[in-house]
Amino acid sequence: MAKSKLSFFFFFLLLLLAITSAENEPFVGVNIGTDVSNLLSPTDLVAFLQLQKITHVRLYDADPNILRALARTHIRVIVGVPNNQLLAIGSSNTTAFSWIKRNVVAYYPTTLIAGISVGDEVLTTIPSSAPILLPAIQSLYSALVASNLHNQIKISTPHAASIILDPFPPSQAFFNQSLVSVILPLLQFLSKTGSPLMMNLYPYYVFMQNRKVVPLDNSLFKPLTPSKEMVDPNTLLHYTNVLDAMIDAAYFSMKNLNFTDVMVLVTETGWPSKGDSKEPYATKDNADTYNSNLIKHVYDRSGTPLHPETTSSVYIYELFNEDLRSPPVSEANWGLFYGNTTAAYLLHVSGIGSFLANDTTNQTYCVAMDGIDSKTLQAALDWACGPGRANCSEIQPGEACYYPNNVKNHASYAFDSYYQNQGKSAGSCDFKGVAMITTTNPSHGSCLFPGSKTMTNKTKQVVNSTQSISGGDRFRLRGFRSTIINQGLHSFLAFGFLTMLLLFLL
Repeated sequence: MAKSKLSFFFFFLLLLLAITSAENEPFVGVNIGTDVSNLLSPTDLVAFLQLQKITHVRLYDADPNILRALARTHIRVIVGVPNNQLLAIGSSNTTAFSWIKRNVVAYYPTTLIAGISVGDEVLTTIPSSAPILLPAIQSLYSALVASNLHNQIKISTPHAASIILDPFPPSQAFFNQSLVSVILPLLQFLSKTGSPLMMNLYPYYVFMQNRKVVPLDNSLFKPLTPSKEMVDPNTLLHYTNVLDAMIDAAYFSMKNLNFTDVMVLVTETGWPSKGDSKEPYATKDNADTYNSNLIKHVYDRSGTPLHPETTSSVYIYELFNEDLRSPPVSEANWGLFYGNTTAAYLLHVSGIGSFLANDTTNQTYCVAMDGIDSKTLQAALDWACGPGRANCSEIQPGEACYYPNNVKNHASYAFDSYYQNQGKSAGSCDFKGVAMITTTNPSHGSCLFPGSKTMTNKTKQVVNSTQSISGGDRFRLRGFRSTIINQGLHSFLAFGFLTMLLLFLL
């Protein structure tokens, strides 16, 4: 009997350790802005997130349609309090409680709200609101405590990198002295509540402002020879990339104020894929290199030179190109995808974690060629939907891909359906010379082509299992990575472990 009890003890112990380990793994998430022409509907957007295996997102507000659409998915979301709401929330506990009730309690836990970001770069973009920032955070936290959600949902505020002065070498970094009166009590709050220091960190801007000092390769995570590594003369730590140096600068800045237990969460980072004449390094190749290497770096779990045991999770800025944003050109070109879900450039992330598991370099589609007469295309379309057994239901009247109602669009959808059904085998995208293979996603609006849904005929399940996105005013947490076990189940299993342990040991 004693042996049986011991076996059960170790079984539940291992189960609990496995759950805890999964939850503490670093992750890569995405920011979702909404200054996008013809933004996907909430339902289609969430289906796209699921297709891309994106399990963590950050919103700039708390759009109710998005939060409803994210319900019953495994996608964890940080909701945002826009800067223009800080004054009201920081001045009134009643307003703060109402905000939590309306934007958090109403959806959690059906929607996995993991955190709240209060304002965005407040200390540097609207310094006049600095005195109200911490009161707003504390009021919202009190509302979380009243709802018994303070252990599940962390609360913090994202900062620009410029709150840290003299960032390299990292060991010499310190917070701007004029902001310490706000930062010091904020860090006390973060330490007490186990919340992260949220930082928006852009090696792109560090490089652009210091091109004579900072090599491009260091900014892009490219492999370096030892002679090209940046060395901190005070610690002799070697830095192979700019982002690690920026993260460690934050840790050293906190250490200078005697805080060593607050983690850094990178709430924004990325690289633009297009710029104007003054932005020659905003290219698709550089954006691909930075974000692909960033994803690899996070999932390597190698931490930073100062904290190799701790890898910060990151949110890439951003999911879609926000084409409605004002100049410079780069402002509209930070996205991994265009608004129609076509990849802005080809990422190289095969076999790296689960983020963007559908590597964009492996996504190919079959579409009708330009310049083919309608009669020839119609014959090929008829064959694909008939003997070819392509799924042509989506191009029927009233369905998502009926418009534009022309033979080229309908033929492209049918061709791609046949091509995907045949496993993209050689010769399956020809149709007597009227079709071609492309890496550009032909999906548009709510119409998702077969190749952009799944490779396994589960498209309808994906779309029907979901329902959304929004933005807020912004310029430019330690999270939980578990995509299978939610917070409620974790608590249940932990309670079950303790209960079973008591029963078997009594």
